[in-house]
Amino acid sequence: MKKTSPYSVSTRGPADHEVRDQIVTAATEHFSLYGYEKTTVSDLAKAIGFSKAYIYKFFESKQAIGEMICANCLGQIETQVREAVAETDLPPEKLRRMFKTATEATLKLAFQDRKLYEIAATAVTENWQVVIAYEERIQKLLQEVLQTGRQTGDFERKTPLDETTKAIYLVMRPYLNPLLLQHSFDYIEEAPMHLSNLVLRSLSP
Repeated sequence: MKKTSPYSVSTRGPADHEVRDQIVTAATEHFSLYGYEKTTVSDLAKAIGFSKAYIYKFFESKQAIGEMICANCLGQIETQVREAVAETDLPPEKLRRMFKTATEATLKLAFQDRKLYEIAATAVTENWQVVIAYEERIQKLLQEVLQTGRQTGDFERKTPLDETTKAIYLVMRPYLNPLLLQHSFDYIEEAPMHLSNLVLRSLSP
């Protein structure tokens, strides 16, 4: 099954090309076995059976390949969050589900494959564009939930919407960010419920 990503990644060659997908699939498997940092483009070329020059026809660097893999992972998390939010029409419940699902999906990414987690950690540390895009899209979704809550009368309207969105996102961020999440393991099970309840109380009209 072909994977697509909503995040812009620097690639070369035709926009839609099976070889690029093949490279990403093989790289994902290779990184899972040997880790992102220890793998070179030459290693990937040898494992895939392509020349290094041929891989460079589709990706300008190892980071570009890592960004595509990272974008796929973040895209999966975002999809799960959006689906959870869409399952209810009640704004307070949308917010609760957003906290809970985002935390669970990020945790799954962090522990399902520690080698692939290295890519996510590197992406966050080096502030890759795919991470910036992901955070912007999650913030936009959060703002949409808050706007809906204001329209239904569930949330207060005095505080500027962008300020409220930013503040709540900063509360959520330690559980959305794979690198920060590792410092919150002791609170992962209860944090989404307690934090979302606290936020909802602050949003009361």
